Amino acid sequence: MVKTVLALAILGTAGVVAWRQEPVAAPRQAAPSAAATQTAPAEAGVPVYAATVVARLPHDPTAFTEGLLFCNSALYESTGKEGASDIRRVTPADGKVVARARLSPELFGEGIACWQNRLLSVTWKTGIGFRWALPGLQRTGAPFRYAGEGWGMTGDGRSILLSDGSATLRVMEPTRFVERGRIAVKLNGRPLAKLNELEYVRGRILANVWMSGFVARIDPATGKVDGLIDLRPLVAEIRNADPDAVANGIAYDPVGNRLFVTGKYWPTLFEIMLGDEVGRAR
Repeated sequence: MVKTVLALAILGTAGVVAWRQEPVAAPRQAAPSAAATQTAPAEAGVPVYAATVVARLPHDPTAFTEGLLFCNSALYESTGKEGASDIRRVTPADGKVVARARLSPELFGEGIACWQNRLLSVTWKTGIGFRWALPGLQRTGAPFRYAGEGWGMTGDGRSILLSDGSATLRVMEPTRFVERGRIAVKLNGRPLAKLNELEYVRGRILANVWMSGFVARIDPATGKVDGLIDLRPLVAEIRNADPDAVANGIAYDPVGNRLFVTGKYWPTLFEIMLGDEVGRAR
């Protein structure tokens, strides 16, 4: 028997993530001793799960998706690129944009989060964020500021969680948007960088790992990655040769207990379920 194991390598100081598949031959079977039976560790590595597709829905193939979420049972999306960034409300069944607010042309839109009937949005390198009234997406209040880059964002009911491309998630106070904590994310004891779009799902943080085709499932109490979701078959199905057309966008509908994913320039919004374990990352 040959088993597939997913091996993770962290390359260089920037924490570039490289994934590969290796066939690992199973060891010859032998009767274990009583001592070995008592002390044998669990199988090494973090489990990797398939993404089982439940439904395929239309998605705007021109959208450079940076944020995706359900708020008050409506689906919202933010898009990036200078001159093309916006915040939009979308009907999932047909992908139509039913409300839209455009950002200034010099801004590169990034993650969004829901907080008290408002949508919060951040920008990439400008350190400026906005609040939007729902459902019409009218800008409200003064812009807020933060240090560093803005990538993905989500909320856990108490705080806003912000990614900046590093292996650290910042815990932000929602009203003043000031930092009040950090979560150091590690996979098998090593920092996992390039965390991008975020979604809080039933006590866990899901994070797109940029350019990898994987979603990391993170325990917010410890920062440990306790599972990975393999979206590479969905990336392959899309067949977009643009290197920027990566998986990015995770939205959880708590009312229907539904999980959706998409990507930049993807024509499809996928409803998925966690499938079988297909390997281990180590």
